[in-house]
Amino acid sequence: MAAGRWTAEELVRWSLDRAEALDRSGPELRHLLDLNPEAMAVARGLDRERSAGRVRGPLHGIPLIIKDNIDTADRMTTTAGSLALAGSIARQDAHLAGRLRAAGAVLLAKSSMSEWANFRSPHSSSGWCSRGGQGRNPHVLDRTPCGSSSGTAGAVAASYVAGGIGTETDGSVTCPAATVGVVGLKPTVGLVSRTGIIPISVTQDTAGPITRSVRDAAILLGGITGPDPLDPATRLAGARGAREYTGFLDPDGLRGKRLGVPRKVFTGYHDATDRLFESALGELRRLGAVIVDPAELPHAADDGSAEFEVLLYEFKAGLNAYLAALDPMVPVRSLADVIAFNERERARVMPYFGQETLVEAESRGPLTTPAYRRALATCRRLWRTEGIDAVMTRHRLDALVAPTGNPAWPIDLVNGDHFTGSVTTPAAVAGYPHITVPMGFIQELPVGLSLFGRAWSEPALLAMAYAYEQATRHWREPKYLPTVGHSAGGGH
Repeated sequence: MAAGRWTAEELVRWSLDRAEALDRSGPELRHLLDLNPEAMAVARGLDRERSAGRVRGPLHGIPLIIKDNIDTADRMTTTAGSLALAGSIARQDAHLAGRLRAAGAVLLAKSSMSEWANFRSPHSSSGWCSRGGQGRNPHVLDRTPCGSSSGTAGAVAASYVAGGIGTETDGSVTCPAATVGVVGLKPTVGLVSRTGIIPISVTQDTAGPITRSVRDAAILLGGITGPDPLDPATRLAGARGAREYTGFLDPDGLRGKRLGVPRKVFTGYHDATDRLFESALGELRRLGAVIVDPAELPHAADDGSAEFEVLLYEFKAGLNAYLAALDPMVPVRSLADVIAFNERERARVMPYFGQETLVEAESRGPLTTPAYRRALATCRRLWRTEGIDAVMTRHRLDALVAPTGNPAWPIDLVNGDHFTGSVTTPAAVAGYPHITVPMGFIQELPVGLSLFGRAWSEPALLAMAYAYEQATRHWREPKYLPTVGHSAGGGH
């Protein structure tokens, strides 16, 4: 674009054409819900700015996709994938959406997602929502794209766009990114404002970039960080927000870094993944890292009950506040209204799984309830003070390293998801940063390598992830295979 070989308008048209060929036709990936009808006009305006010598930064004229739980005050709806919010237009942009527009990005589309960010039922299928149906993994079409930011990750993997925004409470950026073979960064809670994002958890929610390269993740992170007076958590970031992150990228960024391996629980759940991980550890050593193995998290076997209790309380409080502030024409104004809507529209909304989690959340009291306060204190103790902070101090670590998760499981609308292992919980519950980069493939299915650490350590994680990525180059274009063991076809 700087050289004049591409315009923003041409790039937006190319992205729309690619989405048309892959999303509802061809392999029918089903990763998009709303297209922005104003995208072309926005791109033309940005081209005029560039011609006049005004370039806002590296995102100027770049089409991006954002998840359907992020408000945009345009002609796209914001629904968390649910028919209960069909037609809901936000009154103003989410803080991060406004930041992206100011940086010159073109908000091309809203991505599909696991309905209500995968907080509806324990039997849900990741990537399914009542508005868009079941999303697919671009590498092997009958496999899950993981969730809940399945649409953003899948669209980036299939190169509709160079990058997009997902959100994570526990695994919803890092799992889909790893499962479709791209880069996903979950920032420290507070680095990116949550204003205008349909919530689950005030203590764990954050938005983050999903891209095909670590450099693009750094660029996109810089585009969405910054203080927001409406989100008190951003005050904790201070000067760490609103910065340029590409300056931290270093091909020698692993030299001398101490990386801890939490072996208990986070390895041993899949032999082929473990073999790839051992190879990755060898590569990290070759690049100069000191591997401390093991460096165990003492509560790695925790059953997650305290975390789930916190999420139930916070989801009810946060969703009720979000819905109450919507346009009066929106028919659901509370979690109780959503539950009632789902029951009335059971055939359309709940053809495969129910809403047990929503019902359980509705039964919880306010955030002043002692049971909630005790559960939150337990989470902070298990994963911060006695968890990541303690193990990193004890072993003088720069980060912890592990496989992000298992290869993608088959989509199953009868039984729902069947995870066999994941390392997302420690950083998610602590509210700390976590980046995943491609680690390799198992029978055409990508798996990711995770680096996570203390609060506000994004610069160090980006540097280390970049060094590993540049040395290994594991990203691979999807083949859109119908199932494992089939050869590529279809000409995509």
